[in-house]
Amino acid sequence: MSILRLALGTAILLNACAPANPPIPSGNFPAATNLSAGQRAAIGRKIWQNESGGTVNGLTAWNSGEEFPSLGIGHFIWYPAGFKGRFQESWPAFVAFAKRQGATPPAIAQQRFSPWGSRAEFQGEFNSAGMSGLRKWLASTVPLQTDFIIARSRAALPTMLAAAPASERAKIQSNYQKVSSTSQGTYALIDYVNFKGDGTQASEKYKGQGWGLLQVLGGMNSVSPGNAAASEFAASAKRTLSRRIANSPPARGEARWREGWHNRCDTYARPL
Repeated sequence: MSILRLALGTAILLNACAPANPPIPSGNFPAATNLSAGQRAAIGRKIWQNESGGTVNGLTAWNSGEEFPSLGIGHFIWYPAGFKGRFQESWPAFVAFAKRQGATPPAIAQQRFSPWGSRAEFQGEFNSAGMSGLRKWLASTVPLQTDFIIARSRAALPTMLAAAPASERAKIQSNYQKVSSTSQGTYALIDYVNFKGDGTQASEKYKGQGWGLLQVLGGMNSVSPGNAAASEFAASAKRTLSRRIANSPPARGEARWREGWHNRCDTYARPL
């Protein structure tokens, strides 16, 4: 199955589950459709660098202040049994994708829930044979993980348009197309969906305001296609994430992540 075919199927499924909406504007959904092998590899490297400094050890992480491990170059979320978080879980979807592409994930990776129930347990087993083997497999499948992240991005636009108010759809689609007109803009669209989601999940909001790709595109100022659009996307992403931090529960201490999040957004305005 091709990546594009999978993405379209994902989009159809998500849209079928969304509330009824007026017709979605027609048009192409261009992000990542014409990437060269070199561009795909560069995007994968940048995402890996963004998430864990490009290190093999960073392929299995449990960040301080979080209730779940994050795995792979995209730090795919994997919930422990019994935990119901507000963020969209992505590790099981990646494993299913990998198997459909003919890969054989390690047995530990194929469990429905994270085998580690706490950060302390995770850290205690960091150098175990099971986790070391998982990192080795992840390091050998970076192109596959990149393809999964790209597929999620391709599915995002039709999903966002289905969820957005009819009055905002033309702006969302126009900004998406403007940003995707350069290679760094295409990278930005791909990375941000993996980083903070598409913005359509009801659970991914603080005080009724989301922080995903939908909100970033909707918050962009008027701009021309090309490098200017990529730069404005980066600025809108920083504004969106600053609003998330301001709206977040104080106990989460999200201000500690501001600098790192903003540094990541700055990469969207730079050449791929």
